[in-house]
Amino acid sequence: MRNHSSRCQPTGFFQIRVRAFLIGLLALLWLGQFTPARAADDNTYDQDTVMQEAKAFFGETTEGLAKVIEKAFKEHGRPNGYIKGDELSAAITVGVSYGKGELKLKNGETADVFWQGPSLGFDLGFNASKVFVLVYNLPNKDAIYQRFPGVDGSLYWIAGVGMNYQQRQNTVLAPIRLGVGWRAGASVGYMHYTRERTYNPL
Repeated sequence: MRNHSSRCQPTGFFQIRVRAFLIGLLALLWLGQFTPARAADDNTYDQDTVMQEAKAFFGETTEGLAKVIEKAFKEHGRPNGYIKGDELSAAITVGVSYGKGELKLKNGETADVFWQGPSLGFDLGFNASKVFVLVYNLPNKDAIYQRFPGVDGSLYWIAGVGMNYQQRQNTVLAPIRLGVGWRAGASVGYMHYTRERTYNPL
């Protein structure tokens, strides 16, 4: 009996080692499932960061600003960039907009960007405003330089803050503006984003 027990001991020890190895391997595979999600999150902005950036940019806090940012995150998730800029707008029923800003992507890329485009307005007037644009699924900074049509019916307006969507293929832009007036009409038409300023709105 004593000899039989000593012969079985190496076999039992080997089985324990095999079980430990298999458990460790399964744990690594399970943890690996979450690595892509973390990598994706590292390349996008969380809601708190965007909210703080928008507050600092506009210089004021409103309930409407929080609600439009919350809506954008709910509908499109986490942006991988944003644009801080200024915009001049004029309208006599039909309006035009000209803007300039800086694009910042989470991967560290930055670029100056200009935009111009026609829009359908709601009143007569001229306005200068700040614009904070959430940028979704932009593969690189150069991909911003193209026309982005407005998404019909996407205008969201609450407590003096307006937001609409512009989309080209998988890239979505969500300009946020504070104030009232015809600027809400920017959801109709398109915006052309360029490397240099141009006064041709088309």
